[in-house]
Amino acid sequence: MDNSRRNFIKNGMILGLAPIINTNPIHSFVNFYNTSETLKILILGGTSFLGPHQIAYALERGHEVSIFSRGKTTPKIHTEHFQKVEHLIGYREDNLEALKNRTWDVVIDNSGRKTKWTEDTAKLLVNNVGYYMYTSSVSVYYPYTGNDFSEDRAVVTEIPEDATDEEKPTYAYGVMKANSELAAINIFGSDRSIIVRPHLIVGPGDPTDRFPYWIARLEKGGDFIIPGKSDEVIQYIDVRDLAEWMIRLAENKASGTFNGAGPNFEMTTNAFVYGIHANFNSPINYIQIDDIDFLRDNNIFAIQPWVIQLPEYAGMSRIDIKKAVQSGLQFRTLSETVEATKLWWYSSAVAAERRDNILTSERALMPREKEIIAKWKKSNLK
Repeated sequence: MDNSRRNFIKNGMILGLAPIINTNPIHSFVNFYNTSETLKILILGGTSFLGPHQIAYALERGHEVSIFSRGKTTPKIHTEHFQKVEHLIGYREDNLEALKNRTWDVVIDNSGRKTKWTEDTAKLLVNNVGYYMYTSSVSVYYPYTGNDFSEDRAVVTEIPEDATDEEKPTYAYGVMKANSELAAINIFGSDRSIIVRPHLIVGPGDPTDRFPYWIARLEKGGDFIIPGKSDEVIQYIDVRDLAEWMIRLAENKASGTFNGAGPNFEMTTNAFVYGIHANFNSPINYIQIDDIDFLRDNNIFAIQPWVIQLPEYAGMSRIDIKKAVQSGLQFRTLSETVEATKLWWYSSAVAAERRDNILTSERALMPREKEIIAKWKKSNLK
């Protein structure tokens, strides 16, 4: 290992001790914006949603980037940057040959879908990479009961025996993420591991329709259902805010676990909807439907990007982000997120069929809105 590598790991270990020797631990990472050192960054994945934004920001800041993937996914955003990165082809299940005998300063694991994948890559890279950054999820906190949603909250590492069939898939994802976090930490050590737990990620390049739906639907105007109570709070994070912050965490040689959510204030569901609609001129008539049973019965219960707050989801939008903010997480405005997503949504990167289906398919809410609103009004006359 060369001197720069030794210094990288040595400095990282010193910073890993900062919370112990600093009398004000929450500020231990403030102002460590070290961009003078060019980093060699390996991204596991890198072609879907989060990765392209990480690549664009890392290259902008002068870093070298390698990505490891099966070579089957073509990025839909920041495509111009993919000629500037090293492409390593393999499969995390059984083919890590391209990663052997290589050195990087940090590995960012965006494609950890199995704990075994994290274990295998971490064991292979532990002696040749300075830091392991694992992209986890706030799903490790499920069920979202109680009041403490800081990084110190206990996470579930196995599916409870009394979990219902409906709950098991949600538990399974959180359990996989929690055990993958532990695998990274156990292999790389707490001083060389960075765990990031994002909330619902939105913005340009979104492979889901949960955020684009609201943009497409609110642009149409008319009678519009707002599901849930007007004072429920929501959280989400712009993919660019998340990507840029994660690169800065690597630059700063941070270590530890961080929640990744926004905005940096309590945003209600109605403020969220109004904020999106402010980007359009369409006339609109809001219909607030706040009866949980009615929402469930009419299959508009889990409309993203917020979750109607059943007891097991009551705290999902109250994730503590103080540590993230102190470590440098910054936030774009909702308007900026909407404008960038809208620009991407109506570009050639998104198929016309997808844009049509988001409002007209059998799974879409819009074709059923008129009937549901009529039922809601009728039920309130009783």
